[in-house]
Amino acid sequence: MECQSHKQTIPPVGDQVDNVPFDIGNGSEESSLSLNDASHQCKCKDDKRTRSLNAPSPIQQFGPCGRIMKNSAMVMTIQDPASQRLTWYKPPLTVLVIKKIRDDSVLSPFVQLVKWLITEKRMVVFVEHSVLDDPLLSNQPGFNMTRDKLMPFREGKDDLTDKIDFIVCLGGDGTLLYASSLFQQSVPPVMAFHLGSLGFLTPFEFVNFEEQMINVLEGNAALTLRSRLRCIILRKDEATGKPTKAPTSLLVLNEVVIDRGPSPYLSNIDLYLDGKHITSVQGDGLIVSTPTGSTAYAVAAGASMIHPSVPAIMVTPICPHSLSFRPIVVPAGVELKISVSPESRNTAWVSFDGRSRQELKHGDSLRVTTSIYPVPSICAQDQITDWFDSLAECLHWNVRKKQRHLDELSDLTRSHSSSNDTLDSLDRPDTLDS
Repeated sequence: MECQSHKQTIPPVGDQVDNVPFDIGNGSEESSLSLNDASHQCKCKDDKRTRSLNAPSPIQQFGPCGRIMKNSAMVMTIQDPASQRLTWYKPPLTVLVIKKIRDDSVLSPFVQLVKWLITEKRMVVFVEHSVLDDPLLSNQPGFNMTRDKLMPFREGKDDLTDKIDFIVCLGGDGTLLYASSLFQQSVPPVMAFHLGSLGFLTPFEFVNFEEQMINVLEGNAALTLRSRLRCIILRKDEATGKPTKAPTSLLVLNEVVIDRGPSPYLSNIDLYLDGKHITSVQGDGLIVSTPTGSTAYAVAAGASMIHPSVPAIMVTPICPHSLSFRPIVVPAGVELKISVSPESRNTAWVSFDGRSRQELKHGDSLRVTTSIYPVPSICAQDQITDWFDSLAECLHWNVRKKQRHLDELSDLTRSHSSSNDTLDSLDRPDTLDS
């Protein structure tokens, strides 16, 4: 498999690409331009600008003398997001179904879906072991006949790597975040149905799920590659500088949050970018988020919203003790290092997509960079339409009453002026005398 959209990110040390049973197809042969053939392609197209969200220009030469230095480690590809589509190079046979927990309204759709996948599509269906323990499922018609055909797994005990071809989420955004956490390397394509509260990341409606599933299984679907952050915690003794524990590595889809925890004191966190000290954060904490996470905790803290196809990392302070500390966006290829400042009165706490919360002590450090393993999220329509629909429906982005038409304003002005004329006429002496 060759992932055209993620060639612009330099893989961090330790990440290795595994084979997965799907590929990313291009809508046309000209939809992806590399630096090597960019000049030729652009001359043929009269230097027309590409519609890509992934880079400003495919040109590698600037003026008569300047050009980008050739580097074997740097490969940049320009691709129109509309041409980024899912193709299967072999039929998917196994599917992981993730259901929202503690929600009775999801039980019936869950039973309908797994029954259809097993009987109609002859697929092997994996579900969480805790789902089968739900006593309310036994009351659902037809589930007892399907129960024995399901493949249960336990989080943290059973390895799903290379076992799952396809993922279906039934619930809200939390189900997609949970699916991401189960795969710390390559992630199968994810189809998310909106059966939760907000549903920003779940574009599909369950009403006609059979038709939508058939389209996806036949390869008729657009993809959004949602980048993830690779987070590594290094534990070191502050006095000796020697490691005290093995490094902890996690991939997150939304954000990693560093905060002051239960302490009443301000957080004092040092932020480094590619080894250079950028600033010290004094406030309640810091949010490091992906473009997908920019519409989650980050936007509530005052950050901008970034389309998930933009290769970037957003750094957002939480209630900073400085009016000039604004959120910033840095390139996806950089490495951020976050540590508790030596002058800090307290330690810090870190959480990954709202989970695995742990203390960050003096001497410890957190390193964050973009992972080469994105989450391939299947679109209901396309990358652009799905995102703006979610902004409008879930966040009510730019919703306001429209300004009145000019003719209506003119009518109001005329009626207002006529009423003023009537009052003015009452004040004139000739009117009073008559």
